[in-house]
Amino acid sequence: MNALEKVTVGTTGKKIVTVTHDMTVQHFLSTMPAVYATPIMILHMEMVATDSIVKFLPDKYVSVGMEVNVRHLAATPVGREVHLNSRVLEVGPKSVLFAVEAWDGDRKIGEGTHRRGAVATAAFEKRFGVG
Repeated sequence: MNALEKVTVGTTGKKIVTVTHDMTVQHFLSTMPAVYATPIMILHMEMVATDSIVKFLPDKYVSVGMEVNVRHLAATPVGREVHLNSRVLEVGPKSVLFAVEAWDGDRKIGEGTHRRGAVATAAFEKRFGVG
């Protein structure tokens, strides 16, 4: 079974988040500025990619992150809205490659690619003893 057979190139996703203090570098390292943290931006990019394909996966399947290649281009302060976009670039038998972007107004603050694979939830949980 190819769990990704219904995912198509060009499928897009969108998400908007408002930067809060717990999303900042300062939240994790008190000596750093209170700006949107790179790992949180990457998490949000993964979330928008995940949400864009979840409806195409068979029952009892989820997608898991496999690869991230992202540049954080500019700082974003607390209170700003970040618009995140994903677009499917390529669908293979075991993974999906996305283009991902983050925008603060008309300024691009992050860009790159993200790859996700599809796994059967029960088999995944059994393999790692979770669930």
